[in-house]
Amino acid sequence: MDEEYDVIVLGTGLKECILSGLLSVDGLKVLHMDRNDYYGGESTSLNLIQLWKRFRGSDKPPAHLGASRDYNVDMIPKYIMANGELVRVLIHTDVTKYLYFKAVDGSFVYNKGKVHKVPATDMEALKSPLMGIFEKRRARKFFIYVQDYNESEPKTHEGMDLTKVTTRQLIAKYGLDDNTVDFIGHALALHRDDRYLDEPALDTVKRMKLYAESLLRFAGGSPYIYPLYGLGELPQAFARLSAVYGGTYMLNKPECKVEFDGDGKACGVTSEGETAKCKKVVCDPSYLPDKVKKVGKVARAIAIMSHPIPSTNDSHSVQVILPQKQLGRKSDMYLFCCSYSHNVAPKGKFIAFVSTEAETDNPETELKPGIDLLGPVDEIFFETYDRYEPVNEPGQDNCFISTSYDATTHFESTVVDVLNLYTSITGKVLDLNVDLSAASAAEE
Repeated sequence: MDEEYDVIVLGTGLKECILSGLLSVDGLKVLHMDRNDYYGGESTSLNLIQLWKRFRGSDKPPAHLGASRDYNVDMIPKYIMANGELVRVLIHTDVTKYLYFKAVDGSFVYNKGKVHKVPATDMEALKSPLMGIFEKRRARKFFIYVQDYNESEPKTHEGMDLTKVTTRQLIAKYGLDDNTVDFIGHALALHRDDRYLDEPALDTVKRMKLYAESLLRFAGGSPYIYPLYGLGELPQAFARLSAVYGGTYMLNKPECKVEFDGDGKACGVTSEGETAKCKKVVCDPSYLPDKVKKVGKVARAIAIMSHPIPSTNDSHSVQVILPQKQLGRKSDMYLFCCSYSHNVAPKGKFIAFVSTEAETDNPETELKPGIDLLGPVDEIFFETYDRYEPVNEPGQDNCFISTSYDATTHFESTVVDVLNLYTSITGKVLDLNVDLSAASAAEE
């Protein structure tokens, strides 16, 4: 291999595939390699036989679960915010033409032992059983403030500079109680812990607005969309995009050893005795283990069921957020459920995930509050995986490493990492001012 590439990307996880697509569209010469013989890396989707092999060590799943090929079980399940950054990236790159999305039925929150629909507008706040009558009035005023807030129109700020006022101070002005704050912060603004309360309120207000705008987008019961046939479709769609722009793909390449020059800069990748030269390497943490540190651990359960999650209005696809305070934990827990309506399971079957940032070494006990909400399950699998983030200085070694996927069941944190890496690699900020109507969700 004599030619030199601008970038070699290692691993076909979602983040790496988005980046190779973006960089190819930018005109860079990209070589994309993976040691696996399938797309998706950590974020792949498995059929039933693959799932059985991975968790049960046999390739004979019970016949009553249906055909293996009817299953597409995401290993890192996440929903996509309808107006969020990932949709903007999909439209910016025109990847939407390779994918079919469908709106997600429901968005719920766990509060005082019960599951409730997440109110996202002033009207929904008035109907919600989450709050008493006086609290509803206060919450409605707060929602109206957020809905009307416009960064460039000071008259909508009510004399508060949200770049300085903390979320705690803003919420205090409306006198909201802790329960209300809990679902606003965790189920609407999608914060993963309570640090946001002492940070500037602007971020939380923007996140709430994004949620409400996304909810209106498809007039469904949630702000989320999800691809038919599961998330495994996403890396493949970006791989197609990269190929259209001249990117080269090689799967099933063992080893993939990054080579460094005398200055400690990445200069190529060797696999099977051949070295491809490059200026920069982009990869997931598994390819450069000595340049990352462990920062946490995700505990997860995957359940196959024959019914929707109880108390979610029979939703065939749903996210339920369990705020950490409701469970006496340091981090939130997430339920994710999808079904045959998104073509990820045979008719009548539902796939549910319970995930959280692990705080103990016993996932089965730790995930119990979430598992208890599922009702009877046909099969359940448990696993934990370590989360890593890079500790290297990309300016010094030309290695751009993504962080591991967190426990959240939506894509907001994933895309932030991708956009930061893009800027770090190219020195440019990706322009995501796109026409959002270019992405549509499939109707029933």
